[in-house]
Amino acid sequence: MNTTSLPDNSKVNCISRLEAQMLHKHIEEYFNYSVKVKEGNTVVDVGANIGVLGLYLSKKFKDIKILSFEPIKDIFEVLEANSLLSKNNKFKSFNCGVSDQNGSIVFDYYPNIPALSNCNPKVWESNDALILAVKGSLEDAPQYWWWSKMIPSFLYPFIVSRLKRNMKKINCNLKTLATIINENNLKKIDLLKIDCEGNELKVINGIEEKNWAIIEQLIIEVHDVNNRLNYIKKLLIKKKYHLHIMQEPSLKKIGIYNIFAVRN
Repeated sequence: MNTTSLPDNSKVNCISRLEAQMLHKHIEEYFNYSVKVKEGNTVVDVGANIGVLGLYLSKKFKDIKILSFEPIKDIFEVLEANSLLSKNNKFKSFNCGVSDQNGSIVFDYYPNIPALSNCNPKVWESNDALILAVKGSLEDAPQYWWWSKMIPSFLYPFIVSRLKRNMKKINCNLKTLATIINENNLKKIDLLKIDCEGNELKVINGIEEKNWAIIEQLIIEVHDVNNRLNYIKKLLIKKKYHLHIMQEPSLKKIGIYNIFAVRN
């Protein structure tokens, strides 16, 4: 386990220092749109990774409940350490993934870039997509990554090969969101964040009809394969949410979108 500093000089436990800094940048940008969080809210973080969202919100609010879910044990241990680091006793971490059924599945775990770990290997099967992601991330890097603009593009394939090295197959437990809501006796979810590398539709399909009434806002990273973006968009509009859809600059060329949904 490593540690690194964020722009506000706070510390975060991590596996990859650079990835933690980039995650913090993405999470800050979440709240530039219509989604709002306030004191006393309950946040469910699906695909929490190392828990940067939980740390960010715990620093900002004195009273906030956060349930964070991460299926891969090595990443979960860092998430758990960050939940303790937050000193927020309502920041809870759970070692399981979220899907459309309870059970287990094999994940691909990338120790050099944990955020890409997933249970759908086709998501990052193409090196071309990863090269574009690396290019976009370096072009849209935090300002203090002064060195990022100095990396020549011919090195991108080498960087991708290094990032994908030492991939491991890990068996992980899964629960549906309906099960999680029941087990934790949740009466309201003020924000549901879903970022699970191509498994977002299964997470949504694990929500029972009666659960939608307690979900006020969502942030969903959508991999737009098989018209998935349009399908989820229509579903959320039918559920009476107002939507804002955007692409982070680093992901514009690889068909990944963020949906921000707020109940009308």
